[in-house]
Order: sequence, then C-alpha cells, then structure tokens
Amino acid sequence: MIHIKPFSYKPGEHEAEAASNSYLMSVIAIVVGLPLPIINLIATLIFYFGNRKSTYFVRWHCSQALVSQISMLFINSFGFWWTISIIFTDATISNRYIAYMITAIVFNLTEFIATIYTAIQTRKGIHVEWWFYGALTDIICKS
Repeated sequence: MIHIKPFSYKPGEHEAEAASNSYLMSVIAIVVGLPLPIINLIATLIFYFGNRKSTYFVRWHCSQALVSQISMLFINSFGFWWTISIIFTDATISNRYIAYMITAIVFNLTEFIATIYTAIQTRKGIHVEWWFYGALTDIICKS
C-alpha cells in the first residue's frame, strides 16, 4: 500500500514539516469531527489551499492527503447516512449493513495508520507514495 520512493531533491526542514502537517490535519480532524465525514475533507482542503503555492514536495503531499480524504468522504458518508436512515426510519440492521460498516472501519483504520506512518516519514524528508493515490497525485500535481 505504501511505497517509499526517492524524491528529485532533498526537502528542507520547513518543507518536511509542512508536508507532514498535511497528513496530521486529517488525523486531528478525525478527533474533532468524528461523526461527520466532511470535517476531515474540509480541514485537509484548507491546508491544501494554504500550501498550493509552496514547494513541489509540500504541494505533492498536500495533494495526496487531499485525494485520500476525498475517497474516504464517499465511504464514510455512505455509512453515515445509512446509519442515520436506520436510526430515524423503519430501516433495520441487515447483514449488508454490518458487512459495509466492517469494511468501512477496515478502510478507515488502514488509512489512519498509513496517514500517521506517512506523516512521520515525510517529517524526516522521506517521500512516501500510497498505492493508487500516489499515481493520481502524480497526475494532479505538476512540478
């Protein structure tokens, strides 16, 4: 899922800190707005816009964090609204609901662990690409 790859240059201390913070924004947002899936995306989006004119290393990692949060928004929103429909309507908990929620929890835990690992590595100046998101980020973020 995670691939450590050499970057075109050695990022400076400030760059490594800013890139690491792009991942930490989503972790902090999880703590603050856990039941609302949009909070993570908004926090990461604000950080992205604040750093979109920064160096390539920082922009690249802000973009990867943003792309991962966009996909997590869809997974979490579906589960959130399905849960709300069960609570406030006549819908019942089914095997499909339980399977989806288990899958969503696994995706969220995997993303959470990968985010913390990536934040630590980028803080050291190490370029970390996530499977699937890294290729998308390469397309989105031009040097």
